[in-house]
Amino acid sequence: MRKIGFTGTREGMSEKQKEAFKAFISSEQFNEFHHGDCVGSDKEAHDIVSEYREESGNNIKIVGHPPKYNKYRAYCKVDLSLSPKDYLTRNHDIVDISDVLVATPCSKERLHSGTWATIRYARKKDEKIFIFNLSGKLKQE
Repeated sequence: MRKIGFTGTREGMSEKQKEAFKAFISSEQFNEFHHGDCVGSDKEAHDIVSEYREESGNNIKIVGHPPKYNKYRAYCKVDLSLSPKDYLTRNHDIVDISDVLVATPCSKERLHSGTWATIRYARKKDEKIFIFNLSGKLKQE
């Protein structure tokens, strides 16, 4: 089974991204879901995976990688919450532990974006990446 890592913007997903993410999650075989436990997209992805787990009966372990700074922390109810770390370190941890990375950025690729920095790190690690743009369109790398 696979481990899915997730990264997204604290502004949250567009409705099209949510729809595409729901479809993706229900079509994948995975047993762990890792996210950064922040407000916005992390919380929304957490809720989608939690609902899918409950409806499907799949035994998916949800793991939170919380930020060291509580300002944007979502405090999701996870199965395992790891020690808080700074944003960059915990984002790298999510990529390192996952088999694939799912990303829902709020813009085209740019610098000074934690979501895009995480995607670039996953590229360096040659990890499989699924990027859902604001219109819900999937780009697979």
